[in-house]
Amino acid sequence: MSDIGTGQPQNLDWLLAGLVQRVPHTRSALLLSSDGLVKAYDGFGEIAEAEHMAALASGLHSLGRSAGMRFASGADVRQVVVELETHVLFVCSAGSGASLAVLADREADAAVLGYEMAMLVKSVRPYFVTPARQQSANASRDAGR
Repeated sequence: MSDIGTGQPQNLDWLLAGLVQRVPHTRSALLLSSDGLVKAYDGFGEIAEAEHMAALASGLHSLGRSAGMRFASGADVRQVVVELETHVLFVCSAGSGASLAVLADREADAAVLGYEMAMLVKSVRPYFVTPARQQSANASRDAGR
């Protein structure tokens, strides 16, 4: 789920399904918040599998941001790529507080997949924005102790 400017939740699974179907050898796609929560997904057998990927992708993107801060004068992360023996995982920014993760077979054309991911993010970036979480009154009160 994602929040649009109106505050209404929207199901964006269909956008990710389109990406998975359009690019040969793409297995799954996932939209996640910067803190690793699943917002939309396609191609995962169970929600637990999507949640695990969201946690991994969030960590990878965070490592990329840290590298940019330390070694590239604060440069933003364009994309993090993990090459596995049989698969490739791509993680990119997808708007304020959101990331897009795509898992593909090794045979996938990385240039085509990267392009499709960029076009998807560019065309629907406002829908991918994830507002920062608000602390509950109890958490705020407990933090002051």
